Amino acid sequence: MKFFRKFKILGTGSYLPEKVLTNADLEKIVDTTDEWIRTRTGIEKRHVAAENEATSDMVIEAAKVALKNAGIAASALGAIIVGTITPDTMFPSTACWVQKGLDVPGIPAFDVSAACSGFLYGLEIASSMLPAIGKPILVAGSDLMTKVTNWEDRGTCILLGDGAGAVIIAPTEEDCGYLSSLLGADGSLGELLIQPAGGSRIPPSHEVLDKKLHLLQMKGNEVFKYAVRKMGDAAVKAIELAGIDPDEIDLFIPHQANIRIIESTCRRAKVPMEKTHVTIGWHGNMSAGTIPIAFHDAVTSGLIKRGSLVLFAAFGAGFTWGASVLKF
Repeated sequence: MKFFRKFKILGTGSYLPEKVLTNADLEKIVDTTDEWIRTRTGIEKRHVAAENEATSDMVIEAAKVALKNAGIAASALGAIIVGTITPDTMFPSTACWVQKGLDVPGIPAFDVSAACSGFLYGLEIASSMLPAIGKPILVAGSDLMTKVTNWEDRGTCILLGDGAGAVIIAPTEEDCGYLSSLLGADGSLGELLIQPAGGSRIPPSHEVLDKKLHLLQMKGNEVFKYAVRKMGDAAVKAIELAGIDPDEIDLFIPHQANIRIIESTCRRAKVPMEKTHVTIGWHGNMSAGTIPIAFHDAVTSGLIKRGSLVLFAAFGAGFTWGASVLKF
């Protein structure tokens, strides 16, 4: 088995806020029904962060779980990478706030902004940094989507939730790590899924708040069309680059955005739903948080063991996408 890049996942962790928002709760807010949401998205409930809770708070809690499962102290870390589009602050980075929370000053800490593909982007960067750093790296994916949600837009507010997932990766000579990994983007389609204001293009203002330009906007049908194709194609390519057959995949962990997108990706990649870990029902779309949270759930529930071949695939705003085959 030929490895694209060797590394070992020492531990995984996740965090979901205490508050749960069910479809029944949403029926009281917008013109929708539980049946409509479940049949079109697969979502039954999602977690919502507390008013005083920020993205870094969630990452810190997920990181503590991952460090405990890895059997190492935070002081052993060589870097911190956080995939997020909902940072605590535009600057400093969320990773720097996480660094402060874990009390590990001095090591590199930075964010990756690739929306729902953010965790896969971060893991690719981290694995390439390992030879130079020579120490474990914390890679997290986390988004607090409910604070950028337009609760008057029934097409998007039903989809989104909050949470964080994390992994600790380390250098190794063992036969584990990436058999393949690929990333891609198409910035010409960025306006189809966007938070228009808050950056240098449209700075914050009273007009921005009045027009709700600081909240997520999505052209759902167009996003769905591209997501189905790009995520599926990326998964197919990752399997091909790994030099394996689809039936050799032990578990597929896709970005959890919509059950129909997941089902379509499975058909394209020739990986059955029986081998696909679907968690969207209980947490919705948490952008960069979905894959690492589902990954941690699969590891702790015994669906993934040492030697398992795991397929990841994601698609998000940008548009960005990524896929990889990992030997755990």
